[in-house]
Amino acid sequence: MTTSRGRIVMIVDNGVVGDSRVQKSARSAADLGWDVVLLGVLGGGSTRETWRIGDAEVRLLRVGRGLGRPPTQWQRSLRRPFAYPPGYQAGYRVQKIKARQAALRERWTALEVRGGAARVAAGKAVLVPPRALAKATALWVRFRARELRRLKDARENTAAPMTKLSITAWQKLLGNRAWRRLDPGLWDYELAFAQAIDDLKPDIVHAHDFRMVGVGVRARMRARAAGRKTRLLWDAHEFVAGINGRPDNPRWLPGQVSYVAEYAPAADAVVTVSDTLAELLQETHGLPARPRVVLNAPAADPPEKDPAVPTPDLRALCGVGPGTPLLVYSGAVNPSRGVDVMVSALTQLPDVHVALVTLHPSVSVPAADALAEKAAELGVADRVHLLPYVPHWQVSEFLSAATVGVVPILHNLNHELALITKFLEYAHARLPIVVSDVRTMAETTRATGQGEVFRAGDVDDYVRAVKAVLADPERYRAAYDKPGLLDGWTWEAQTRVIDETYTDLMAR
Repeated sequence: MTTSRGRIVMIVDNGVVGDSRVQKSARSAADLGWDVVLLGVLGGGSTRETWRIGDAEVRLLRVGRGLGRPPTQWQRSLRRPFAYPPGYQAGYRVQKIKARQAALRERWTALEVRGGAARVAAGKAVLVPPRALAKATALWVRFRARELRRLKDARENTAAPMTKLSITAWQKLLGNRAWRRLDPGLWDYELAFAQAIDDLKPDIVHAHDFRMVGVGVRARMRARAAGRKTRLLWDAHEFVAGINGRPDNPRWLPGQVSYVAEYAPAADAVVTVSDTLAELLQETHGLPARPRVVLNAPAADPPEKDPAVPTPDLRALCGVGPGTPLLVYSGAVNPSRGVDVMVSALTQLPDVHVALVTLHPSVSVPAADALAEKAAELGVADRVHLLPYVPHWQVSEFLSAATVGVVPILHNLNHELALITKFLEYAHARLPIVVSDVRTMAETTRATGQGEVFRAGDVDDYVRAVKAVLADPERYRAAYDKPGLLDGWTWEAQTRVIDETYTDLMAR
């Protein structure tokens, strides 16, 4: 029996299944002799609470959401004192008064149908007071319902004076502890994970992404208080200040920023996804050491790959032959991804087809549906193919049948900072790349010669870049023959960095 090198408890704020970085981290650590338990969140679509990824155990925990929806009675009292409370009451009251008015109309009409002037006059006279009362009540109910809508709009408006005042006041009063008032829902994760982590008595807590860093810090504190030398590794997947805020909650992003600012400096070690982000994290949080870089790279030899399960044929799914230029985009679609440029450009690229690998077989994606509608409006629907995801260990092989891989994302702080997963998957598929001029990927593409760069969101410049690559794709594919380039972009190379980090933590 192999002796464990130590127990690692990984924690993440999602259901694990869709997070390839987390899955690969858990499996690789277990393969290297660590005792790994991965704790995630049991969501509405989860069908299993426990399973294994290789030798790593996965457990999903139920996370209550009560603190993420705090009462707003005091804000209602100050801003819109006559508004109905948030919830179902406004809708109920509006429908109830409508029903009351409908009932009175029924009685009024019934009188007219029965005939007889005296009888009708007497009956209508009886109905005049309740009809007047119902009309007045309807005006009051609709006024209160409108006040609730106005309150909601004000709460979601980052420029609203009371919203700005409340955010600024908590930041000034509590500093980095302001998240406790701006987003108390972060405590929901602590309440769900704390006991499970403590019961496992980890040597290392590996906290994935920003929501888990505070959970990890507090777990380490409790372990130290109990006499155990637990260490904390924070795996920073992105820069929290660069995340798009939530339109319905202007307090959310300032809350996350203050939360990370409070806890990030307490981590014993930090790893992240790029050199650019490593520098930014060290500068922002005053980290004593520069974070090590663990790329979101695909595995050169995925352990999950089953020779008996063939990889789907991309071109067959699109219904195109080997001679047809096929541009592929793999990943989620939303306005910040800039994928609409690929559809718009087809009017200038008459022989080109586009494959968007973006759908889950059982889920409708509104943003993808919008792209399909746009393709139909432009008359290019027969050349746009919406395809389902494949397992992460099949992605590069699946994409390799395309002619060009496209990364059209728009400018956003986090988009500037990393070689994102699809960029590296395209590289392992040996695809020439057409990428927007976001900083890190554009610099890498120009340095390696593996593709062309275009101005983000510019259809004409995108067409120029695509035509340049299609004119001589082998010239760009040749960049992958450079010794060591693809070897350094493998998960196996990243595993060595993670293992060294664990080993250093255990030796402290």
